[in-house]
This record gives sequence, structure tokens and C-alpha cells, in this order.
Amino acid sequence: MNVVARGLIRAAVSSFQASRRALWFVTRPLSFGVHAIPLTERGDLILVRLTYAKGWRLPGGGLKRGEDPQEAVLRELREEIGLTGHAAVERVGEFHHRPDHRRGIAQLYLIRGVTYAPPAWSLEVEEVRAFAPADLPPDLPAVTADQLRMARLIP
Repeated sequence: MNVVARGLIRAAVSSFQASRRALWFVTRPLSFGVHAIPLTERGDLILVRLTYAKGWRLPGGGLKRGEDPQEAVLRELREEIGLTGHAAVERVGEFHHRPDHRRGIAQLYLIRGVTYAPPAWSLEVEEVRAFAPADLPPDLPAVTADQLRMARLIP
């Protein structure tokens, strides 16, 4: 995809997200979600760069009504990184956060032995990349670093 098209998509998705954040500022909804710490067989951490947020983040998203959290985290990985296979799935814990003025409760899972084929195109995910845990990108948001500490992957 060319640079102009990518820029237009980023602007449209960012505007949509800004509208949602404005609504959430007023309503302060409670949201339930899941986040994944996907590790390849070599132990590399797979992170995503979203079209509407800064920095490299863990894949994740909202939990649908009645959806099992473990199934939700695998669904999110299929959607965001193109998950094609995995080994062990381990629940790390639960954390509370305030994403974009919402009150959030999320389950955090460590998924080992991940194989993936990043989607060619996505409205939400701009880039998918694997990083060695000792060589993480400098623009890692605080919430992502907190999640990695929770799983004891970084000090």
C-alpha cells in the first residue's frame, strides 16, 4: 500500500478513535478485554503498531459478551498478527487500567510457540514485528511495559 493511502487510513481511523474517546470521556464505560504476550519458539516477543495509537503494543482487544477470555485472546491474535499456530496458553493475571477514559478490566495471557503470518492489510494494525525481549523498541507505552513486568519478561 502506498504512503498516501496509508496516511489517509491512519487519519480516518484516528478520527474515529478520537470520536469514541470523546464519548467515553462523558460516559466512562466499563470495558472487558484481553491482551496477549505472544512468544515465538525462539522466545521473541511479537508486538503490533496500531494505526490509531503511538508505540509498539501487545495484541489484544475487547471481550465479546459471553466469550471465553482464552478464546478471545486467540481470536485477537488471529485478527491482529495472523496467528497460524501456538503451543501453551497461560493466564498471567488480570489488570485494571483506564484506556481512553474507559474503566478497563483485562485478562493477560502468555502464548508460547506462536507462529504467524501478518495480514497483508488491516485498518487497525499498521505493522507486526518480533523483538528479542532484551532488545525492545524505545517507544513501548508504559501499559505494555507494565504487562511485560506482570509476566516477568522484563525487570
